[in-house]
Amino acid sequence: MQSKKSLFVLFAKEMEVQNIVKWGFIGCGEVTEKKSGPAFGKIVGSEVVAVMSRDKEKAKSYAERHGIKKYYSDAQSLVSDPDVTAVYIATPPSSHATFAIMAMKAGKPAYIEKPLAAGYEDCLRVNRISDLTGIPCFVAFYRRYLPYFEKVKQIVMGGEIGEVLTVQIRFAVPPRDLDYKSGKELPWRLQPEVAGGGGYFYDLASHQIDLLQYWFGPIVEAEGFCQNMAGLYKVEDTFNACFRFSNGLTGSASWCFVAHESARRDRISIVGTRGKVVFSVFDYEPIVLDTERGQEQIVIPNPPHVQMGLIEKVVKHLRGEEKCDCDSVSATPTNWVMDRILGRI
Repeated sequence: MQSKKSLFVLFAKEMEVQNIVKWGFIGCGEVTEKKSGPAFGKIVGSEVVAVMSRDKEKAKSYAERHGIKKYYSDAQSLVSDPDVTAVYIATPPSSHATFAIMAMKAGKPAYIEKPLAAGYEDCLRVNRISDLTGIPCFVAFYRRYLPYFEKVKQIVMGGEIGEVLTVQIRFAVPPRDLDYKSGKELPWRLQPEVAGGGGYFYDLASHQIDLLQYWFGPIVEAEGFCQNMAGLYKVEDTFNACFRFSNGLTGSASWCFVAHESARRDRISIVGTRGKVVFSVFDYEPIVLDTERGQEQIVIPNPPHVQMGLIEKVVKHLRGEEKCDCDSVSATPTNWVMDRILGRI
């Protein structure tokens, strides 16, 4: 491996000459079609120059549809492409650490879909390589910067509900039709060898837990129970947990991915001494603020490409214009909490 100084200098020189971040995509699945992909080409100082999928025809189709010049079926070929100066990793969690480390060792910053990795130990590996090389690694916890959640943060941090006493996550959805499949026909999130285990919990709860830690600081204690209640697939489908933040704030959570439709719920409640605020994380239902003034419902629209705000921050960071704090180090505590709930650590 090249030294931390030499890799950082190479990247800095490349940016100084062009001041344009030239992205290569590893993975071109659904998330890249609207949530993230278009944003990379719409932000000043950013463009997409290559895409990779193990299915070469899929990579070719994506490149043609989105006006991308190069496509590959091998990740190392994309990372080694001299025209690629940064790498977006849009693959299942089981390969996140491998591709991120591959990119950073080549002197190229990485932007990874959440969660950071398939387990806490892999997160530590990513952070170690980032520290050794001096190359940054960012994670797509884009909800931190969406107007909807910034409004919730404003309400809480502005003292509208008083001193925060407790937080509660409640999430329940019915099974999807695909959940009744088997083997490789199951959604990738339910295939441990692809997703890294944890099922829908590892994919969805990461957003909820990251938001709370971003607002209230790290969770330092977490305990949980998980069970496969419906037996539709191998991984767990029902989870209950309690946790404590470093500032003493406590919370509880439950997730069920096999509930009846009548029990469907997507809600986080933050309870304070002068009221409470209730919001959803995935449905973006109106924010409900209950105080002595009465109940208010607040509607906050999101941009069409929900990752655009974060991606713009990452690009500005790489161009030396501002700092982006949504990096691998800040994302790692979320994996720790989830692994504690799953009983892995």
